[in-house]
Amino acid sequence: MFERAKTYAKITNLWGIARRYFVNNFYDGMLTVLGILLGFFVLILKGDQSSINSHLVILTGIGSSISMLISGMSGSYLSERAEQKKMKEELYKAMVIDKNDEVEVLKDSSDVEEIEKAMLTKIKHDVNLRVRSRLRKKKKKIKTLQQKAENFTSIIVSIINGGSPFLGGIVPLIPFLIVPNAGLSIFIISFFTILVCIVLLGVFLGVVSKESILKNICQMVFAFFITLLISIFLLS
Repeated sequence: MFERAKTYAKITNLWGIARRYFVNNFYDGMLTVLGILLGFFVLILKGDQSSINSHLVILTGIGSSISMLISGMSGSYLSERAEQKKMKEELYKAMVIDKNDEVEVLKDSSDVEEIEKAMLTKIKHDVNLRVRSRLRKKKKKIKTLQQKAENFTSIIVSIINGGSPFLGGIVPLIPFLIVPNAGLSIFIISFFTILVCIVLLGVFLGVVSKESILKNICQMVFAFFITLLISIFLLS
């Protein structure tokens, strides 16, 4: 089973696709929950409340994470299947293959006459379509290695596409599990947790792409601080 999975992964470049989906969606999940946390954070800054019920913050964050999990899995699976179907159709066209041709219908009268002469038999044209439809029903579909690999990739990618934003959304909520009521310090710890994860993602991207690690970190951290500043400014 493991060897088969490795073969499928090589055929479809699964790990390259999985890395891209994981990093992008983990990052998106964290920033989504960051926006939710900033809404509660501004309430404390404005003095409306000295603290926020941690249970409320956790429920809101988990609810958003579950939505990202379901939408990510279903959306990715459907889109991947559609893309693979499109690629398959283009491949058939390029190879001048009609995948629906399982039994050829003899339409050329000259071909029919030649066969009749050779076999001394008359071919009844009116049964050709019936024969083809029956054969189609009886014919068992056999998946090729490429098709199996594509199906395997679609499932794995959809799991990663849904699971990564879910995990990204859960990580910032961990500090809120410590106390029943969250004050400024808990929110700051949560923001720092997000910042650390973003730095690690930047390092990972730099290593994978063999580009400047510092450049990748700066780009991702920049988006983090822009989200902080704009959200606090608009919500205040």
